[in-house]
Amino acid sequence: EVQLVESGGGSVQTGGSLRLSCEASGYTYSSNCMGWFRQAPGKEREGVATIYTTGGRTYYADSVKGRFTISQDNAKNTVYLQMNSLKPEDTAMYYCAAHIEGNGCPYMVVAGYRYWGQGTQVTVSS
Repeated sequence: EVQLVESGGGSVQTGGSLRLSCEASGYTYSSNCMGWFRQAPGKEREGVATIYTTGGRTYYADSVKGRFTISQDNAKNTVYLQMNSLKPEDTAMYYCAAHIEGNGCPYMVVAGYRYWGQGTQVTVSS
């Protein structure tokens, strides 16, 4: 079955960096797009970054643009999220999501993704 496993979360101070990983299995990786989302307690899940698995075109939320970078290693079926200059407002559970069906990419739309990882916690202290 389709499985997405995130890793790399942790606790850092303001200005620190973390790199999240999402390893995909159970399907052909080079299929449509994948995205990183985050959700803080009591808040809606929001899109962070998206990448087309074929071609590598990327998209970012304004709140993370210039600080976060999404990338991939197709040979490893893995998507990464490099997070630099972290701020307390970046604190959230971070989820990896995959859109497999069809050719379109749902970008930052949560409802557009069927498959999700279990999440990895990122905590940024001030």
